[in-house]
Amino acid sequence: MRRILTLVLAFVAIGATAQNKDYIYPLVNVQGNCVANFGEIRPGHFHAGVDIRTDGVEGKRVVAVADGYVSRIVIQGGGYGIGLYLKMKDGSVAVYGHLQRFRDDIEQFARKERFRKKSNTLDCSFDSARWPVKQGDLLAYSGNTGSSFGPHLHFEIRTPGKEVRLNLVKEGIIRVKDNLPPKILRLRYVETDTLSNGICARSSMEDYDVLRRPDGCHLAQGDTISVGRKGYFVLEVSDRRNGVNNRFGIWRLTAKKDGVPYFEYRMNGFDYNEGRMSDAVSCYPLQIKARCEVIRIAQLEKAPDLFYSVMVERGLVRCDQGAMHRIDFEVEDDSGNISELSVAIRGRKTSFQAEDEECEVLDPVLGGEFREGDWASVVIPPHSVYEKTPIKVQSKAVPQTKSAGLKILSDAVCFVDERVPMLHWATYRLKHPVPQNLEAHTVLGRWSDGRLKYVGGHYRNGEVKTRSRSGGWMVLVADTEAPKIYPRYPKARVSGVADLRRQSRIVFRVTDNFSGVSSYTMHIDGVWVPTDRQPVKGEYSYRFVVPPSGKMHNVSLTVKDGAGNAKTYQGKFFR
Repeated sequence: MRRILTLVLAFVAIGATAQNKDYIYPLVNVQGNCVANFGEIRPGHFHAGVDIRTDGVEGKRVVAVADGYVSRIVIQGGGYGIGLYLKMKDGSVAVYGHLQRFRDDIEQFARKERFRKKSNTLDCSFDSARWPVKQGDLLAYSGNTGSSFGPHLHFEIRTPGKEVRLNLVKEGIIRVKDNLPPKILRLRYVETDTLSNGICARSSMEDYDVLRRPDGCHLAQGDTISVGRKGYFVLEVSDRRNGVNNRFGIWRLTAKKDGVPYFEYRMNGFDYNEGRMSDAVSCYPLQIKARCEVIRIAQLEKAPDLFYSVMVERGLVRCDQGAMHRIDFEVEDDSGNISELSVAIRGRKTSFQAEDEECEVLDPVLGGEFREGDWASVVIPPHSVYEKTPIKVQSKAVPQTKSAGLKILSDAVCFVDERVPMLHWATYRLKHPVPQNLEAHTVLGRWSDGRLKYVGGHYRNGEVKTRSRSGGWMVLVADTEAPKIYPRYPKARVSGVADLRRQSRIVFRVTDNFSGVSSYTMHIDGVWVPTDRQPVKGEYSYRFVVPPSGKMHNVSLTVKDGAGNAKTYQGKFFR
């Protein structure tokens, strides 16, 4: 832990400040409220940094938090959007994401590279001689690019070598205003039994609402519950901070049985490969639809030890018939605020006993290949799941959708339940005859809750082969509807031509019915121009750099979806 020393700066933020002697705050002239914290559990990943609100606007000055050099810049249609990496003298790396643009010299370099490569995306790395900076130097301007839902800066610091992402608030690098304890929302209990094939069978979950009273947290149904001979708890938790309405993740969850800790989860940091392991920490079947953190107070068979500082018998709680024990839960946020819940448990007369079912078993270490006849198969790599998983291969017909542009072409097949988290990509293959006029538009979809979701792939040699990290009902789908393009600028009433002399960008909105946009190309007066994508808004734009000349220009935007359907918009504007 670095020594903490408050910096007094001319641009001190009100809601959050850099507090560590090695670093200053990454933004200038903002209130600095954090709207997402480090390590929040999300389906598929932990949040790798802090999100700092920029007061509802773009264009705030983003500065170097320490001496170093710009080691990398990226421009991409999703993820961090426009991002910058600052390598500091201690070897650690600061990451700035969702930027509007780089400072002028770096922006000019990036623009030239995009024109040279005719590429909308960019990923460039540099040595220490190219862009050296001093602490406080301007790097870029804050924005709303990539997978961003509003103007903010995503900021993280990674350690040298393994590049472990740091918990910036807990480390004292970023200080936030927070005296609000975490919220314990619900307690769940589930019994377990081990089948003869080694699979862990689980009973239906028992739910207990939690109420906050002046004397602390209590179960709404009373603070004594009955349990089986062997099981574990799941806790739904959330956190708040002063001045913002966002929900945050917790830092620590400790469970004790009769005063002795038997489980402890801590969110101190993780590297790139460990970032997807949030699905092992969470109770994934509940987490995928939750608006809070749903933490399994138990360790799955092959879940990593990294996040658990205490673990006794993988978190299982044993209780003999008629026996009484005390279970205490303590939840702490990264500012040191704590909430507690205590419950008494009594061993019930009967316990959950599962019956063996005939099925194949997916071994978490070995992986496996599974088939449905000669028309469908999946290959799941080793170390993709966190416990022995039942494979019950099934197929069924699913109804056609109401969309005229979508046509289901095969039965649906299920190998792995979609509620099973997978760490690595599984390879699916579905073979089925397809009408010749639909071959170019046939892809793999997933039938879930009565809706089709795009998975990917293309129809080649009588089959679709593609990868996915999800299970569920897979089906061949033809998508024949092209994307739709809408110009986001007003046209003059008389001439019908837009006047963009006062605009900094030309913007289009693009929608698609199913497979999403896979590529996009814009030309102005027949010349290719770099196009920025904001996927949350569905916006595609080009930022002007040449002053208005009072001339008429032609513009065209061509977009193609994941199923090979293309659409081109052609128009004129005055600038």
